[in-house]
Amino acid sequence: MKIYTKTGDRGDTRLFDGTEVRKHDDRVEAYGDVDELNSLLGAAASFLHDPSLVATLSDIQRDLFSVGAQLADPRFRERGRAKSELSRERIAALENAIDGFETELPPLRQFILAGGGHAGGMLHVARTVCRRAERRVVSLSEKVEVSPDVIEYLNRLSDFLFMMARAVNHREGKQEIPW
Repeated sequence: MKIYTKTGDRGDTRLFDGTEVRKHDDRVEAYGDVDELNSLLGAAASFLHDPSLVATLSDIQRDLFSVGAQLADPRFRERGRAKSELSRERIAALENAIDGFETELPPLRQFILAGGGHAGGMLHVARTVCRRAERRVVSLSEKVEVSPDVIEYLNRLSDFLFMMARAVNHREGKQEIPW
């Protein structure tokens, strides 16, 4: 199978079930933002030195492939693809990681400017893309059925990315700049 299909030359693409839609379709916008987030996490991981954090981001990237697969398939519910399911345990894992980061960080008493080291800065950018993806998915959910777990996962993931950025910067001795 060739990587190019030429259907995109006319501004069209196909969803998972073969439905042809415009490239600006709400589903395409939603899974496109999730794909962008996934790429940013790969870039952020390239700056990390802690193998456990790299592994955590890799797990999240797999989750995001599941999210994208669900969003790209209008008939996801009836197909019930196990590989694309997003378990509630994945949301709990994010919450546990957030709680773990909080124990090593000074309490936040004001807003901080995004930045820090390379990894921390990339994680802050990923957080903002995650928020955009979440907004797109919420918008999509007002038109078609979207698993509430997907929305909850993206919401929790943005919190996780904020805390991970803070933790990475803290571990690297990068000072947070208050607003």
